[in-house]
Amino acid sequence: MYKAIVVTAVAVTATVALAGGAAAATRTSSSDHSKHFTVVEHAVTDTTADTGPVGDSLGDVLAFGNPIYDAADHKQIGSDQGSCIRTKVGAAYECSWTTILPGGSLVVEGPFYDAGDSTVAVIGGTGKYSGAGGSMRLHYRNKAGTEFDFSFDLSHSRTD
Repeated sequence: MYKAIVVTAVAVTATVALAGGAAAATRTSSSDHSKHFTVVEHAVTDTTADTGPVGDSLGDVLAFGNPIYDAADHKQIGSDQGSCIRTKVGAAYECSWTTILPGGSLVVEGPFYDAGDSTVAVIGGTGKYSGAGGSMRLHYRNKAGTEFDFSFDLSHSRTD
């Protein structure tokens, strides 16, 4: 009888410990969800420096510092600043920039296509975005290329 009580007590203790561990794992998973949000860039300062042969050529530099608006495109909430190097004439740049938002900033790196959307890597952040990773989808809002949606999909930031 004593052995049966001890075995039952051990089994109950193990079950409670496993349930507690599963609950803790669930809490960890739910607090580790990604943060999704979109902002709008108004590309009003984009300037290209022609560094090679005259006209569009490999190595040309695109620099910018533009206003960032809320997802509804009504209120300016921040700014961005960065640069791009022409890597494929008439088609693509490789870019890095910082998007400065209330409470912190996000740094991204990746391709920018002359026509069509692209996805860049979020390589870090500051403030409430400290430790951020993930991706950002850049979407053309118009054919003129003067407004873009920046849709962030973050993981590992303080906003989680």
